[in-house]
Amino acid sequence: MSALVPKQIFFTRGVGRGESELQSFEEALRDAHIAQYNLSSISSIFPPNCEVVSVNDGLKLLSDGQILFSVLARNSSNELNRMISAAIGYAIPRDKKKWGYLSEHHSYGQTEKVAGYFAEKLAAEMLASTMGLQDKLVWDETKNEYVLEDKILTTKNICSTGVVLKSGEWTTVVAAAVLIV
Repeated sequence: MSALVPKQIFFTRGVGRGESELQSFEEALRDAHIAQYNLSSISSIFPPNCEVVSVNDGLKLLSDGQILFSVLARNSSNELNRMISAAIGYAIPRDKKKWGYLSEHHSYGQTEKVAGYFAEKLAAEMLASTMGLQDKLVWDETKNEYVLEDKILTTKNICSTGVVLKSGEWTTVVAAAVLIV
């Protein structure tokens, strides 16, 4: 039996607005360029030997209607002036033969930077804890990422934020890690 291990991954985000929560979610997926696919939610493992590719390069490998495995962060509101965010963070070990972590974060009232860094920190903390090195995790100002001795290759995040602009209108934000088998 062949293992179903993704070889590539891309990150995307979107914001949508509509009269219903479902309509705003659809618009957010369109904004993120993933509305034409069947999204299957998966847990938070960054596969070994998986290459990060751009959204455009990733989309070229897909067919409309295809089932896509994704880690999806999503948040919606229809409360006037409410700020919402959805973020994906990831932490990849230096040894690419080992798996890393993806994390989802959904929040209210957080800026893109705050929500994004929180998601990134979650992923780095999960990876550090699997190595028994959670006390050694530090933020490197020069690299602008979390480091764990020489064990983490990179940490990053993608975040989408939005504010409900009209009374009665729904706003949805999404951030997604899309895995390509």
